[in-house]
Amino acid sequence: MVVVPALSIFILLLLLFNHGYITTAFAADSPACKPTCGSLQLRYPFGTGPGCGSPIFQPYITCAFINNQQQLLLLTTHTGSYPITSISYASQTLILTPPSMSNCTSMQPSSSNFGLDWASPFQLGPSTFILLSCQPPTSSLTLKPSGIPVCDPSYSYLCASIYTCPSVVGLGLPLFPPTNTCCVYSPGNLDAKGELDLNGLKCASFTSVVSLGDYPTDPVRWEYGVALKYSHGGLDSGIVDTKCKSCEMSDGVCGYRVDDHDQFLCVCKNGYNASSDCHNNYTPDSELLWGSGACDNHLPVSIWKMWSALVAGLMIIMLEREMAFTWKCFF
Repeated sequence: MVVVPALSIFILLLLLFNHGYITTAFAADSPACKPTCGSLQLRYPFGTGPGCGSPIFQPYITCAFINNQQQLLLLTTHTGSYPITSISYASQTLILTPPSMSNCTSMQPSSSNFGLDWASPFQLGPSTFILLSCQPPTSSLTLKPSGIPVCDPSYSYLCASIYTCPSVVGLGLPLFPPTNTCCVYSPGNLDAKGELDLNGLKCASFTSVVSLGDYPTDPVRWEYGVALKYSHGGLDSGIVDTKCKSCEMSDGVCGYRVDDHDQFLCVCKNGYNASSDCHNNYTPDSELLWGSGACDNHLPVSIWKMWSALVAGLMIIMLEREMAFTWKCFF
C-alpha cells in the first residue's frame, strides 16, 4: 500500500531536480553568475551568462574561454567579437581591443569592418580613429551617403607620429611613408550600417587611440583601444541605485529571472537567489535542499500543493497501517 505513494514522491523529486528546483551542495557551491571574468571584476550591468547582470546587455556580453585557456569578456556585434580589456563603472566606459586593430608594435591589414549594433546600449566613446594605408588623397574621403568629410586635418601630426613605427612595413608601406595615405578619423563616426567601412574608404587598416598621455608624438606610449560608452536605460533606472547596490554589498551578483526579465534577482554564492540581497530571503537549514538555478527561491504554488498532497497521503496510509497492526495485535 505504501509503494505507489512512495513511487509518486520519487517521480516528483526527479521532476523537481530536472527543473532546477532541487539542487545539491555541489551545485550550491557553483552559482551560475560569477563576479569576475578573467582579470575583470564584473558589476551590474555586466554578467557572465543568461540571468546575470542586465537583460539589456546579456545578448552582447559573454564570458568565454579562448583556446580553452584564457578567459575573456567579449562584446559581440554584427561584425565580430571583441575582447574587453577594461571597464570604468564610474564613467560608464569600456575599452575594446579588436584583434584586427593595428598599433605601433604590430600592424596588419584589417580583414573585417568594425561596427556596433544600433539597438545595443553602446555608443562610441572618447577615442580617436586613425585610418592607415589609404588611397591618396585622403582629403577626398567622405561618409556615404551623407558626403561628410572623414579626415580631420587638425590632427595630421598623429599620422606623422604613427608612421614612425617600424611595424608600418607590415602594411606594405615604407618606413616614414607620405602622410597623405593616413587619415585621422576624429571624432569617429560610423556609417549608416553602424560600421567603420575600411573597404569603402579604401584604407587597409586602422588603429584607435584612447589616450596620448604625456607623449603626443611618441606612439609607443599611446594607449590603444576603442572606447565605448554604455547606458543602463529606463528598465534599469530604479535598480542600480537601490536593489543592485544592496545585493553587491552583500557579496551577491545582480541578475534577473530568465523567464521574466522584469524581475530582479540577487544571485548569492550559496546558489540561492534572493529578491533583495544575500542577507535576506535565505534559510540556512534548507541549504542542501532548495536551490535556485535561474529562478527565485520559492516553488510555484502548484508544486507546493502537489508536494503537500503526496506527503499528507503517505502519512495517512502509514497511520492506517499502524492502526491495523495495533488492532491485529490486540485481538
